[in-house]
Amino acid sequence: MKKSLICALLGWGLCTPVLWAQNSAPLTTKEARANASSSAQLFYQLLVAEMSAANGDVGSAVSLLLDAARKSGNAQIYKRATDLALSARAGENALQVARSWRQALPRSAEATRYVLQILLALNRLGEAQEPLKTLLELTPEIERGGLLGSLPSLFSRASDKKLAAQVMEQALVNALADAKTAASAWTSVAQMRAGASDFPAALDAIGRAQAVNAQHVPAALTAVDLMDKNRPQAEQRVKKYLDSTAAPAPQVRLAYARSLMDLQRLRDAQSQLEQLTRERADLAEGWLLLGSLQLDMPGQAQAEASLQRFLELSPPQAANQRGRAQAHLMLAQLAEKKGDLAGAERWLAMVGSSELAMQTQSRRAALLARQGKMNEARELIRTLPVREPGDARTKLLAEANLLREFKQYAAAYDLLTPALAAAPDDVDLAYEQAMLAEKMNRLDDMERLLRRVIQAKPDYHAAYNALGYSLADRGLRLPEAKQLIQKALEFAPADPFIQDSLAWVEFRLGNRQEALRVIEIAYKARPDAEIAAHFGEILWSLGQRERAQLIWREGLQLNAENDTLLETLKRLQVKL
Repeated sequence: MKKSLICALLGWGLCTPVLWAQNSAPLTTKEARANASSSAQLFYQLLVAEMSAANGDVGSAVSLLLDAARKSGNAQIYKRATDLALSARAGENALQVARSWRQALPRSAEATRYVLQILLALNRLGEAQEPLKTLLELTPEIERGGLLGSLPSLFSRASDKKLAAQVMEQALVNALADAKTAASAWTSVAQMRAGASDFPAALDAIGRAQAVNAQHVPAALTAVDLMDKNRPQAEQRVKKYLDSTAAPAPQVRLAYARSLMDLQRLRDAQSQLEQLTRERADLAEGWLLLGSLQLDMPGQAQAEASLQRFLELSPPQAANQRGRAQAHLMLAQLAEKKGDLAGAERWLAMVGSSELAMQTQSRRAALLARQGKMNEARELIRTLPVREPGDARTKLLAEANLLREFKQYAAAYDLLTPALAAAPDDVDLAYEQAMLAEKMNRLDDMERLLRRVIQAKPDYHAAYNALGYSLADRGLRLPEAKQLIQKALEFAPADPFIQDSLAWVEFRLGNRQEALRVIEIAYKARPDAEIAAHFGEILWSLGQRERAQLIWREGLQLNAENDTLLETLKRLQVKL
């Protein structure tokens, strides 16, 4: 066993003395005997080192291996000594061995890479520039792009992100100036600058990468990662990539669509996914994402077709079993919306994913509740096993959401009361109970709970929005309501529901044209029944009655049971 292990370690035939001289001139008898003796001694030394390591004496093993490596000049022995030191978490010792390796074999890219990685692990950034620069020089040209792309991950553990970005950028001077590597190098610089929260400089680096190669996929993906409402330049970089090639990489359009969905720009995301499914009709993931988006958009029959297409492209034996489970769950939701409860249950029976057990049982519970079996529905959620620390809280919220969905607000409020008493710092529970208090017209309780959330978590934008909207909807303290909503927008400027709240308070203040301008943006980004209710009423008040009716019809397609929309139509005496 020991002999075979050492032979595998050495690889170049140290266990067979004659191979020592296979590329040399014929040896004399004396030289052959000397080499055989040397080989035997080295073999014995390696054997003792491995036995020491097996017995837990890693320090002695490393010393013996380092001595053997120096005598033989064998890279694999150096590597084994370094790996042993690292396995013992002896970072300084590992660095010493790796530096000895590099000194003995200065043209070894592997030795240089080890030195660099250990320096970064030890957070010795100031010493990392030289080995990184040398590693790039030693790496074959065909492999440099891959190495450059891996650098941000390599530097990611550095505690001083700004210094790490500077060190890496200084080491990449030659790569940044070389047209063959500049795009990859500038993309890595962009990622490092972003990691240091220097976003303008990161966007500048992406621009430099695209100036060299507008079709560089990693640069486009880095731009997607930097997208948000406050960085429109990032989206411009993404669009520059998409416009520069007739066949953009599908992962870019997918990532872009996901980012747009995160920003609640659902129509824009839908447009990108529709384009993707035209470009790559065989890409299953595109159809799944498109179907999930269409689920909450007008014309939900399209969602069913997209999800069915995904299932065709992702057969049961495919690796993406979670994706199939998600598709089955969404198809069940569609069947439920159409009133096909038996069909919904058939789809739920096909989910089969333990990761989606909560969502699956919640929909089964909703099916029972629709049949008047609320007690059975609640019990179905309660019987779910608790495997993770947060499972009990998730079950509680699922049961409260079920009660809220079926307008049993008092029961849901009472369910959350003891839980919030036991966990008074849980802002999510407090927020949920506040929303239930509003439904019960307990406005003082709602405001008390929301202000409690704001005090505990000043960046909890949903609480500012909920309080501001509630005041605006009742025509109370409108200047304060607007101030609260504007505060929410500071934290989430692209959120269409907060934009809807702003439009609504402007409408209540009598600023109808401004209200229309804002709600147009909100509804374009996120078609929703409640936003449709407000949008339609603003249009109605401005005399645009045909368009108002069109928007309300869309809202009813999205959710025919939305309280705000139904109340609006009843109050304005509109029949569609």
